[in-house]
Amino acid sequence: MKNHHLHFNTSIGVKKPESIRNKQQPCPFCAREELIDLIEVDGPIILLKNKYPVLENAFQTVLIETDDCHGELSTYELPFLHRLLQFAIRNWLDLDKTGNYESVIFFKNHGPLSGGTIAHPHMQIIGLHDINYKENISEEVFEGITIEEKDGVTLTLSTKPKVGFYEFNIDMDDSSYNETFGVYLQNAVHYILNKFPFKASSYNLFFHHYNRRIYVKIVPRFVTTPLYIGYGIPQVPNNLHWMADDIKSKYFTKGSRQI
Repeated sequence: MKNHHLHFNTSIGVKKPESIRNKQQPCPFCAREELIDLIEVDGPIILLKNKYPVLENAFQTVLIETDDCHGELSTYELPFLHRLLQFAIRNWLDLDKTGNYESVIFFKNHGPLSGGTIAHPHMQIIGLHDINYKENISEEVFEGITIEEKDGVTLTLSTKPKVGFYEFNIDMDDSSYNETFGVYLQNAVHYILNKFPFKASSYNLFFHHYNRRIYVKIVPRFVTTPLYIGYGIPQVPNNLHWMADDIKSKYFTKGSRQI
């Protein structure tokens, strides 16, 4: 019988440090000399096995983005952002190519409502032995209102969001990294944290490899609507075109913010 649920090991989970809300908790990622099970290091960027593998039947890794505990993706210098994304995407795709996993997920949590526990900037790459995440994804969740398109990269605002409300999508060809992809990603995250019409301090990035393209879905996080929790019904707001025009005017018109 096919498995559709990840099993969480609570005895490991209770040992995990939490530094997003508990500011007195020492940051485990800042103690770089104490990190073990390193997989690859590129200057301040470190990929290592997760010390707290709470998911059973999975291979869990953590990608520490920077040695700056207070860093944030929306403020990274562009050369470093491109270096980070190329490192992360390559390791994600390489793990998938091993053929050892049913699928490999790659995501980032940021902020108190993101589901994360460590404040230090990081991402996660997880190989799932018996779950194929692509079975839960349809192409329509990446469709939306085009905000900007350049160099074969497209930024859209979902018209059929997976969870509901506002979800940004960016996609590029999977043959090589395109720097426009990183610029659009940084713009969308900066908009969520600084220009969003509602106060937002949290977001998730969910990467997908689908139909020979690399997608990232950028989701501002608030308290999840009960209609989705209880019934799996996503809601679509009636101001999507306004928001698409708003981000376009703030980031993609002459005289707007340039990252």
